[in-house]
Amino acid sequence: MSSLMHQGRASYAFFERNWNLTKRYWAWELVWLFYNIVNGLSVMYIGLSAPGLPKSQQAGFVLTLLIGTAVWSYLSVTFDGVSEMITLERWEGTIEYTFMAPISRLTHLIGSCWYAIVHGLLFTVIQLLIVALFFSLDLSRANYLTVIFVLALGSISFIGFGIGAAVLPLLFTERGTQMSYIIRASLLLVSGVYYPVSVLPQWMQVLSKASPATYVLDGLRQGLLQNQPIWSPEVWASTWPLLITGIISVPVGLFVFQLAERHAKRTGKLKRNG
Repeated sequence: MSSLMHQGRASYAFFERNWNLTKRYWAWELVWLFYNIVNGLSVMYIGLSAPGLPKSQQAGFVLTLLIGTAVWSYLSVTFDGVSEMITLERWEGTIEYTFMAPISRLTHLIGSCWYAIVHGLLFTVIQLLIVALFFSLDLSRANYLTVIFVLALGSISFIGFGIGAAVLPLLFTERGTQMSYIIRASLLLVSGVYYPVSVLPQWMQVLSKASPATYVLDGLRQGLLQNQPIWSPEVWASTWPLLITGIISVPVGLFVFQLAERHAKRTGKLKRNG
């Protein structure tokens, strides 16, 4: 029991450490928040200007775009939250000390992952509140229990992907962060954030089935637009792939990260600050 409490306090220490790093770079936080808000507004105004769309369908189309924009902002912040902490620690010159600390890597990554989830939720809520001031949105039929459930499952799946992507800045000092952005951009392309997956080429539709964002978006749109409960077949069609993805991606991501950590230590890559 005492060991479990120690690990819990250690995880919170990493949560608090990441919060302090965020405060140090607060100007960048404002820049990305402003970017997400403007991007969301731009996408929704594109929806309003869609030619040939009847007024009766316009509101639903704009709301669909809003869900895609907000969810993608959340998943992006969550996904980047793990990998970018490696980059920030390189800038701060603390990465060697972190990896030498007598703390299991699981404890370290749990603290960082929980911070990434909280950070992503805060960003998304602020974005939604500001965007909602510009549009009259009807969410009276939304099933918020379904929304919370699907978003929680999606967070776990994306954390697994984020841990795996964190290997890149760990091994490639100068260009690792840029490489992780390529992974995120690829998920954006195939996940149906702004359009249905059915319009993609067949080979892209196959790739979309491997992206947890695809199922998060489908489940949230069922909950927000169709008032579908968690146990409905429509939501379950998105839930079971997220369960499988989360169960697989987190252990695999952790295993790959530990392999990369051992390689980085053995080859002296941690000493280089990018």
